[in-house]
Amino acid sequence: AREIDMETAAPVPYLIDHSPGIGRKVMIETYGCQMNFSDTEIINSVLSTAGFEKTEDVDDADVVLLNTCAIRENAEGKIWGRLSQLRALRRDKERKKMMVGVLGCMAERLKHKLLEADKLCDVVVGPDAYRDLPNLLTKVEDGEQAINVILSHDETYADITPVRSS
Repeated sequence: AREIDMETAAPVPYLIDHSPGIGRKVMIETYGCQMNFSDTEIINSVLSTAGFEKTEDVDDADVVLLNTCAIRENAEGKIWGRLSQLRALRRDKERKKMMVGVLGCMAERLKHKLLEADKLCDVVVGPDAYRDLPNLLTKVEDGEQAINVILSHDETYADITPVRSS
């Protein structure tokens, strides 16, 4: 039997930490109803578990997520305006890799329109798909646009401890 030098052996693939957020910072802007502020705390928890670090500074963010509400007056107009501002930021060659996502009920309602609108965003996630965010952000990193707006009859996020926003 041959001895394996554990110092120089390649890591076993299934033991490597595949946390997609390691070393990446995420900023979440919340718009609209009180439920969205609660959802942002759930999103913070999901992303924190995947290794993402929170930031309040858009200049530090690798990922900017807009948690939206389509109910409040002028909510959609604010989101379209903010997406245009973020697109301008991404034109800077230093910021080209920044990912932008729209989450929540506006995302669910406008789905494909958000992805088709002049590359304003990379990921669209409905209110029942927040658990899928790390996976969807990995797809975006691989050059794809990502969408999950499937509504669930049983998703409650009851097993997720919310991470309070500062």
